[in-house]
Amino acid sequence: MKLKYTILYVTDVAKTLAFYGSAFGFKTRFLHDGGDYGELETGSTTLSFCSLELMQRLGKSPAQATVKAPTFEIAFETDTVADDLATALAAGANLVQEARQEPWGQITAYVSDPNGFLVEICSPVKPQP
Repeated sequence: MKLKYTILYVTDVAKTLAFYGSAFGFKTRFLHDGGDYGELETGSTTLSFCSLELMQRLGKSPAQATVKAPTFEIAFETDTVADDLATALAAGANLVQEARQEPWGQITAYVSDPNGFLVEICSPVKPQP
């Protein structure tokens, strides 16, 4: 068994894909003709988005994301946290936490996307001696 994809529920799939392209450099892998489902090129695990409206039509009741009470976070690893944070902010992300050095040796920063999802921009964790 393997983790294949994660689907986040959003108001506008196409705008969300465009944001993740501008903010983090991910390319759109797929956008359904109806605009209710899309995927990003993110490596072996796909980050996908589905419209809240479609989920409601399917009888589900997804909650809207809120950065003030997140239920999870998306984490993107990079060697250039401060630069990538600046790019994300210029693309419309909202600052949650400036880049900082953590006690375990990692640099972390947090933003929220236009849908209210919490996104961590982090460096690799360096092995401790």
